Amino acid sequence: MLKHEILFILLLLITISCKEQNEINKRTETKKEKTMNNDEPRVTGVGGIFFKTKNPEKTKEWYQNNLGLNTDKWGTNFEWFQGRDSTKKGFTQWSPFNEKTDHFEPSTKEFMINYRVVHLEQLLAKLKDNGVTILDSIETFEYGKFVHIMDNEGNKIELWEPNDVEYEKLVEGRTK
Repeated sequence: MLKHEILFILLLLITISCKEQNEINKRTETKKEKTMNNDEPRVTGVGGIFFKTKNPEKTKEWYQNNLGLNTDKWGTNFEWFQGRDSTKKGFTQWSPFNEKTDHFEPSTKEFMINYRVVHLEQLLAKLKDNGVTILDSIETFEYGKFVHIMDNEGNKIELWEPNDVEYEKLVEGRTK
């Protein structure tokens, strides 16, 4: 009789433990889903790397000949597939600029990074609330929306909410 009571208690404890683990798993999955469907304005990746060089054409040629970049008049695009939906393409632009360009101003740095973002208008409102220097107004093109900000170290940052379907139509140089 004692043996049956012990087995019953063990089975009861195992059942309770399994139910608790299922609840923990459900909460974890719900948390993951919220993260995956996060509507919070934020950076989702690197959209471009832009840097100054003495001779952009020779720089593109060097990268094409030595590192296999397929360049066009702007540089190249690294094409990839998005993690949340592997059927959708994404792009990261690589572009050398003439060393005398004023495109990176007011930054005095030799580079500018473009970040891919979601919900650009909401992100911009958040940045304004946080006292971030906004350099211009949002510009909208078929291939996305853009705005420029300054980070705390004086780096000019370009924020891009892409429309990758339209952007792909413009892309010539692709490095896959």
